[in-house]
Amino acid sequence: MAKVAAAEVEAGGRTVRVSSPDRVVYEATDGTPEVTKLMVAQYVASVDDGLMRALRDRPTALERWPSGVRPGMRLATGPQDSKADAFYQKRVPRGAPDYLETTTVTFPSGRTADEICPTEIAVPVWCAHMGTLTFHPWPVRRDDVDHPDELRIDLDPQPGTTFTDAARVAGLARELLEELGLVGWPKTSGNRGVHVYVRIRPEWDFVDVRHAAIGFGRELERRDEQVTTAWWKEERGERIFVDYNQNCRDRTIASAYSLRPLPGAPVSTPMTWDELATTTDPRVWNLHTVPDRLADGDPWAGIDDAPGSIEPLLALYEESGLGEMPYPPDHPKMPGEPPRVQPSRKVAAHWEE
Repeated sequence: MAKVAAAEVEAGGRTVRVSSPDRVVYEATDGTPEVTKLMVAQYVASVDDGLMRALRDRPTALERWPSGVRPGMRLATGPQDSKADAFYQKRVPRGAPDYLETTTVTFPSGRTADEICPTEIAVPVWCAHMGTLTFHPWPVRRDDVDHPDELRIDLDPQPGTTFTDAARVAGLARELLEELGLVGWPKTSGNRGVHVYVRIRPEWDFVDVRHAAIGFGRELERRDEQVTTAWWKEERGERIFVDYNQNCRDRTIASAYSLRPLPGAPVSTPMTWDELATTTDPRVWNLHTVPDRLADGDPWAGIDDAPGSIEPLLALYEESGLGEMPYPPDHPKMPGEPPRVQPSRKVAAHWEE
C-alpha cells in the first residue's frame, strides 16, 4: 500500500505538517468512530481557546503515544522502562520548529531541563504530530517557575466508588472553598475522577501549596466520611482520595481539553458546577463532541480573573495538628516527613527512625 502523504493543519496562522495522517490512534468503539492522527491534530487546533488558557506560558511535559492507543498498551513508569508503548517527554523533542519556546525547570533531584512552554496553538498541534495526546503543564508560569499560581485538587475514586461519588465530593469541595473565600473550577479527569482548580496569587512555594492541599483535604475528610487523604492505598477503602501530592514540584495533571489514552478518545473537560452535578457519564465528552461544546463558550473563561490566597488553607493545615504527610517516592526525604513505609510493613522498633 502506498504511503499517505503528509497533511497540513492550520493553527493560529501557521501551517503545521502532520506525517502519517491516516494512522489510527483510537480504534472505533460501540459509541465512537475511529480517530486518526490527523483528527487528533485537528482536534487540538479546534480547542485553541480553551487549551491555550490551560497551557500558555507554562512548562509542559508531553504524554506521547506514537503508536496509538490499544488494549494492553502501557505508559512507561520510568526512564528504564524501555518496553513500554508510551512515555512522558520532559525535554524538547528533536526537530522542534523554530517558533517553539522553552523554559528551564528544576526537578526534585536538583537537575534541570528545558521544557516546552506553549505560547501559541501551533505548538500543541506540532506536539500532536509527534504523538502527544495528553499535555501535563506545571502549575507555574515561565516568569516565575518556583511559585505556583494554581492549587490543584485531584479527587480520585478508589475501587468501589464512581465518578458520581467524585462529583458529589467535588460539590462539597466547592462549598468549603467558598467558605474560605476561594473559587473552584471543576473539570472531568477524562476518566473516573474530578479535578478542581483554584487560581492563586504566586506568592507561595511548592511546599506551601502542597500543605494548603493537605489542609484542605483533611478538612474535607473531617466533614465527609467518603473522603480520605490516606497516602497508602491499603488505608483508603471505598472512598474518594484527595491526592494532595499532585501539588508537589514536577507533579502534573492532565490539562483542560487534553485527550486521554482510553477507548473513545475522552477529553478532560471543564464543567460548570451545575453540569458536573448532573453528569453521569463523562465519556460523552470526547474528541468528537468537545469542539462544538467549546464553540458555545468555555466554562473556564473567567478562571484568571480573581486569584486568591492560600492562607486560610495553610491555617487549616496548622490547626489540624497532624503535621507532614508522605511525599512521592521520587522526591528526596523532606523535613518532618513520616517514614515512607506502608503501615502493614512497618516494624515498631524502627518506626521512629
